[in-house]
Amino acid sequence: MEPGSTAAQLEELQFLHDVARLATTARTWDELMGIVVDGTRDALHADVSSLYLLDRDGQGLTLAATNGLDHYQIGRAHVPFGLGITGRVAAERRPVVIDDVRGDSRFLWVRGLDQRRFVASMLSAPLSWNDQVVGVLNVQTEHLRHFTEGDVAQLSAIADLLAGIVEKGRLQAEAEAQVASLQALERARVDLIALVTHELRTPLAVVRAYLDLLADAVAPESPRGDDVASWHGAAIDQVQRLDRLVDSILASIRPEEEPRISAEEVDLSVAIGETLAELGPLLRHHRVSRVERPGLLALADPSRLRQVLEHLLENAVKYAPPGTTITVASALQEGLARVSVADEGPGIPEDWRERIFEPYARHDTQTARGSGIGLYAARRIADAMGARLWCEPSPGGGARFVVALPAAVAA
Repeated sequence: MEPGSTAAQLEELQFLHDVARLATTARTWDELMGIVVDGTRDALHADVSSLYLLDRDGQGLTLAATNGLDHYQIGRAHVPFGLGITGRVAAERRPVVIDDVRGDSRFLWVRGLDQRRFVASMLSAPLSWNDQVVGVLNVQTEHLRHFTEGDVAQLSAIADLLAGIVEKGRLQAEAEAQVASLQALERARVDLIALVTHELRTPLAVVRAYLDLLADAVAPESPRGDDVASWHGAAIDQVQRLDRLVDSILASIRPEEEPRISAEEVDLSVAIGETLAELGPLLRHHRVSRVERPGLLALADPSRLRQVLEHLLENAVKYAPPGTTITVASALQEGLARVSVADEGPGIPEDWRERIFEPYARHDTQTARGSGIGLYAARRIADAMGARLWCEPSPGGGARFVVALPAAVAA
């Protein structure tokens, strides 16, 4: 068949159509790479075809696929940008024909590839997409051959056709690899948190046992008996609070879909009072103001509601300067019982008011420290109770966190 004849042109067009169809239906990156090099080798009646992709830093090209050279070198063999035939084609953006590579000083023998056994003649063409070089497509023969202008045109057409397909496939493969890496990191994070929180259970149990022993060692009728009993009760309360904190951390790493927590009628004034009493030592450097609606009942899990309030009060203490006021309020609005915790801290910018509820997200200030998990756990617990938790500006200039619960009875 004569080059340039109608039959030859139809055959070439059919080949390009077949390559495009196969390339766009490739299921994996490796399958796509195999289609590219195999199809190119067969179309040019060559012995070897290789595809090099430009590194993301633009400093060199790395072997992405080959069907004749050492497959171990895929992803390892590297050609500097502008050096060798492959590097020059990428830099100059034009095809190059080498009739005899053994007599051409431009040819670069890549370490690790047994090219001397395979390569006598070579034809290279750049892959360009969106006016950017993304790689170089090579065909090589074991015996001397003169590549014609028709060969050059055919390889260039293949390269132009495949450039966008290859680059999009590469971007997808990179995205999938990044997702897999993030998933692995997430699994490691979850495993570590689960291990650490699980290990906390034992020392907490031991601390509680020692507290009980210390309390038993002091007779109730002794001069400090009443004080010891009071201190013992306060310390036990804090141990139980740590237990609840461990529960919150574990809840934050469980799958998103969780069964709803059973709810009962809770007197919000009682829940607020008990939480403030437990956190008395933590709140000692701040003024606490209570603005409540008496007799307001909400549907909630009492212990979980206190956990939410604990997280919100701890957050207020971290971000509000000592000596400022933390206001805890309750109100009935639109059929919902609302509990709010407001501070006089620096406030939270609007674009952060949702982000702070993401795991490990923290709006840094000069004074606050934390793990970035408290607010995330608080929202997860609120969601499980059928409540809503959000952040809004406080009238005092800081931040106000609001928990909206189904109201039971308003006295």
